[in-house]
Amino acid sequence: MIALLPAVFLLLQAVISVRTELVAVPVIVTDARGHHVSGLRQENFRVFDEGRPQAIAVFHYGDAPITLGLIVDRSQSMRAKTPALVVAVSALLQSSRPDDELFAVDVNDRVSFALRGDRPFTTDGKELAIALTAVPAEGRTALYDGVADGLEHLQLGRAARHALIVVSDGGDNASRRTYADVLALARRSDAVIYAIGLLGTSPVEEDEDAGLLKRLCKDTGGLAYFPRTPDEIAAMASEIAQDLREQYTLGFTPDARTDGRTFRKIDVTVSATDRGRLHVRTRAGYVAGDKTP
Repeated sequence: MIALLPAVFLLLQAVISVRTELVAVPVIVTDARGHHVSGLRQENFRVFDEGRPQAIAVFHYGDAPITLGLIVDRSQSMRAKTPALVVAVSALLQSSRPDDELFAVDVNDRVSFALRGDRPFTTDGKELAIALTAVPAEGRTALYDGVADGLEHLQLGRAARHALIVVSDGGDNASRRTYADVLALARRSDAVIYAIGLLGTSPVEEDEDAGLLKRLCKDTGGLAYFPRTPDEIAAMASEIAQDLREQYTLGFTPDARTDGRTFRKIDVTVSATDRGRLHVRTRAGYVAGDKTP
């Protein structure tokens, strides 16, 4: 199942490593039924930075290696949801490819990485699943800290595409960092964040926050799912995997100077008259440029 990378994707990796001002924009295109749309070309897209059209310097579509991190909530509030969590983690890791870089972060009172030793990543999804399910559910939830550490760890990866998947009930009651801290890191990253929210059966539980999971995902172009049954969990994990594999990547160099502090809004439009009405999902914007204080 290992495929050779197309030349254009190798170019994307080279450009990102040499020209740090290049902004990589992950884009998902769906039709009126919500199905992914493939086969679009660069000329079908337009990218706007604060309303100003930008020249697309890099274009890629389809499957390619990805650096993927799982942020897994193992706090006390998740104890009764452990069977659902095991299903979610197993389904997500089954969709990984042999050339993907995988890691996981366990979250309770503190944040820890599931892989032991000096290895930052593994290519073995089964190894990671075993490590994750061995952690007992206890303590409070430092979810912001876990997501922040995951975003920072992604930068060690060699793949040009980055994603985090959060498996949690969304509550946070132990983090040193705030949502604003996490958002700032996400805006400096090209990572897409997805979530599988494992909520309880009662309408409101003290340690749950579906809104937090939705915000984390929307800000980066991802989606939050809230399955209720094992079949729904497996189906939604499959949807996330397809989303990652059906992604367009557009790259542009901003024509305006960036200062490393200011958030710049991105808009992407797509036009293909023979495809009907199309919908675009992408990150809200970015922060790039000189990051020195």
